[in-house]
Amino acid sequence: MSTSADHDSLRERVQTSLDRQGMMQALGVRLLAVAPGQVTLALPYSDRVTQQQGGFHGGAMGALADIAGGYAALTVAPEGMEVTTVEYKINFLAAFQNGELQATGQVIKAGRRIIVTTAQVVHVAPDGKRSDCAVMQQTIVPVPKTY
Repeated sequence: MSTSADHDSLRERVQTSLDRQGMMQALGVRLLAVAPGQVTLALPYSDRVTQQQGGFHGGAMGALADIAGGYAALTVAPEGMEVTTVEYKINFLAAFQNGELQATGQVIKAGRRIIVTTAQVVHVAPDGKRSDCAVMQQTIVPVPKTY
């Protein structure tokens, strides 16, 4: 059974790591939710994340999905470890402008040497309408924490 203290500890672990990521800070990514094996992040629309036609850039979608899956993996990695992506595959489903993207990473299988995750990216329009944007599958490896 998970306690409130466990949940707070997981959230702090993820937030501390996220705060160290210059790219995510530059893009304005924020942590929305943390649970064992699951993390949701948000990326607001801005001119820093657009492609030439004004929609969210695929690289921004991929980065958000990658980090959501990675942080889902971090929630199940042993204490004293961080995680790094070995590979991911992403399918882009639609392009959007304005609002924000939200990516939810989910652990599918957590082994000792590899962790497999998925992430679903949805667009949340200013009026609250949610639309599927991208799906990703990823392989993560635990690595020693160096900070």
